[in-house]
This record gives sequence, structure tokens and C-alpha cells, in this order.
Amino acid sequence: MSAPVQERVDVLVIGAGQGGAQAAAALRLQKFAGSIAIVGEEPDIPYERPPLSKEYLAGEKAFERILLRPAAFWAEKNIELRLGTLATEVDAAAHTARLSDGSTLGYGSLVWAAGGHARRLTCSGHDLIGVHSVRSRADVDRMRAELETTTNVVIVGGGYIGLEAAAVLSKLGKKVIVLEALDRVLARVAGAPLSRRYEEEHRAHGVDVRLGAQVVCIEEKDGRAVGVRVIHPASGGAEGAEEVLPADMVIVGVGIVPAVQPLIAAGAAAGTGGNGVLVDLQCRTSLPDVYAIGDCAAHPNVHAHGAVGTVMRLESVQNAMDQATLAARFIAGTAASDERYTAIPWFWSNQYDLRLQTIGLSFGHDEVIVRGSLGHGADARSFSLVYLRENKVIALDCVNAAKDYVQGKALIAAAHLLTDDADRARIADPTVPLKSLLLTT
Repeated sequence: MSAPVQERVDVLVIGAGQGGAQAAAALRLQKFAGSIAIVGEEPDIPYERPPLSKEYLAGEKAFERILLRPAAFWAEKNIELRLGTLATEVDAAAHTARLSDGSTLGYGSLVWAAGGHARRLTCSGHDLIGVHSVRSRADVDRMRAELETTTNVVIVGGGYIGLEAAAVLSKLGKKVIVLEALDRVLARVAGAPLSRRYEEEHRAHGVDVRLGAQVVCIEEKDGRAVGVRVIHPASGGAEGAEEVLPADMVIVGVGIVPAVQPLIAAGAAAGTGGNGVLVDLQCRTSLPDVYAIGDCAAHPNVHAHGAVGTVMRLESVQNAMDQATLAARFIAGTAASDERYTAIPWFWSNQYDLRLQTIGLSFGHDEVIVRGSLGHGADARSFSLVYLRENKVIALDCVNAAKDYVQGKALIAAAHLLTDDADRARIADPTVPLKSLLLTT
């Protein structure tokens, strides 16, 4: 890095999303008096991302209502915002970062909270006009600008983002098709019973959910997307047959690519397969005085398979917020030397009138107990799935069941062990409060 250092801050935060904003705010809450600067790729001051695929896309919330903090907050807390700027290079030895505006900024501590960029399709037509991601305010603004002339929407990806967008757009009267490459939606985050229930819910609202679908390419006319060519088992009644689905708009929701290249180039250890930047249980990277938090941080999670050695990335508000707070405590010198990141993960998703709240990590489960009814009708709008591994409660998916969500967290924290069939019967009975199970042990 040849450019001279013109400025220096005590803490440099790269990324103006949920994690970066929380890290800076938490530092001030910890009475940290040093200088803080946030470098953000987008031109907007920090805002919430979850509403982008829900209330903001639907036009139910103005941008001002999804700001993380009022604009005046950052000036009042003496936190400098450098927006519309990227960090392009890090020199770990010199404690400097090169920015996309050509400046070089020195730092005492660096918090990398850059998140990631929406993963794009690799097939032809992936970059046509009318092909969208849901990652930033600008992404959704472009989508909303096209809605008036949009009738047919094809969504690639049956995860949270894809299904939330499908729910919004179907309520707006659009003809929506969801293409999922796997054999069920939400396959990476939920058990099969919940996947099937959500597939049914979307179909009941007129969404065409197609599983095992392989996108061949996006068809174009005059530089715009006009259709999606797919192969799937049911296409045309013949396995492997191709079909072109009409599409005025294509939304791609197939995950993110962690934005960590400058750190990796600086020598930071990467997650397995290059999936993010590796951090320890104190959110520290392998570089001196460099922390990484949120979507881009591959960390050992004590709730994954019950083993500290399981390294993973979590794309959730909770993870970004809790890691940011912990990193801030270490930088401010208020954390105990043995403090570790042990927060129980939680997630949520709003689709139609179903509010899903997930607590814990369900992958690796060997048993699922359904609490309530997964059917349809007025009596089936509230239910929970309780996931077990070796007879211990490890996670819950709670749909319109806030009490189960709150009380289930206590079961996970206690590593509650089911000892007999009577325990299973109590968990399956929605009239029995989950907290009562702790009282019987």
C-alpha cells in the first residue's frame, strides 16, 4: 500500500449494515471515547435489511421507518459515516485500509462487518434488465419501479428471501412461480414438516411452487428478461423436459457471497472452502486487532451439533448484533478475558399471516415433535416443531406461537433431556406450557 496515511481513527468499522452500526453504537454505550468511523458501500445511512423483502417491498413502510437510528444519532455520538465507499485493501501490519475513493485510513482496531453480495446465477441472461436480487434498498427500489408493468414473476430460490418476496408479490396480484432446486423449500433452515406446510400455504395463495427445478437460462428480448427456461421432473409430463416460464421480473434469492476478499488477501484465515473469514469465539480474526462479525464471519458455534469445533456462518440479525456487541466490549476493554460468543441463534420470517420464529439450530436433529396441528383452517394457524438430538431439545420452529418461542429458548439453554414418552406427550400438547417441563426435572 503505497499511498500515505492521511488520517487515523481508533476504530474503523467496514460495513454500515446491522452489525457495523451495532458495533459503533455499542462502543459508545461502553463509554468508548476514541474516534470511530464507519465505511459503508451504500449511500444510505444504516438501515434494517429484513423489511426489504417484506414491508418495504410491499410499500407498507417508508425508508425512514426502517432506519436503525435517526440520522442525528451518528453526529451526536461522534461517529463518522463514510458512505458510498468500499474498503479495497487492508495492510494488517501497518494497520491501514485503502478505500475506493483513493484515501488510506489508519486504524487502531478494525471491525469487518461488510456482509456480502447477493449470489448471482451463472447461466446466460443472469444480468439482463428485469433480473433482481433483494439485498439493498436500491435493489428493492428498482423492483418497485417495475411492479406496475409486471404481471409474471419467477423467483429462483425457495429460502426465506424468495418465499417472503413471493408472499408480498402474490398479495399484490402478481402471478408468482417459485423455483427451488432441492426437493423442498427452506431445506437448509427447517425440517421437512415445516417445509411442506409452507409449500401448501403458498400454493393456497396461488403461488406455483416447483421443486427440483433447474434453471437453464433466462430468455431475453431487447435486453430484458422475458422468461426463464427450466428443467424439472414434472415439466411437460416428461422428466427432464425443458419449459420456458413467462417472466416480466426474475428475482434471484440463492444466498450471498461473503465480502471478505481484502481480509483474505491481507492474510486472514478463511472459513472452510473460502466461506467467509474465520474468527474465534471472541470474534477475532487471525490478523492483529481485526475482528469480523455478522454474515461474513465463519465462527465456531457452540449450538451446532453441540460441539465447539463446528464452524459456520449465520445470516441473521441476532448473530450480527450479538457478535458486534461482543467485539465492541473487547475493543472497549469491558469484556472479561474469558468471555465467549455463546448466544443461542434465532431467526424470523413473516409470510402471509404466518409469523415464523426459530430458536436454536435444527440441523443434525434425529427427531421432530409436532406441537399443535399442521393442517389448515382456523385451528391450524399456530403450531410449533420441536427438534431433538439424542433426546435433547436443540431447536424450535414456532409459527404464531410466541410463548413456545420464548419458553423453548429456556429448554435449549438447559439442554433439556426427554426421559420418557410422557415427556414427549407433554411437548406435543399445545395446552401444556413448555416451561412446565423444566419444573418437572
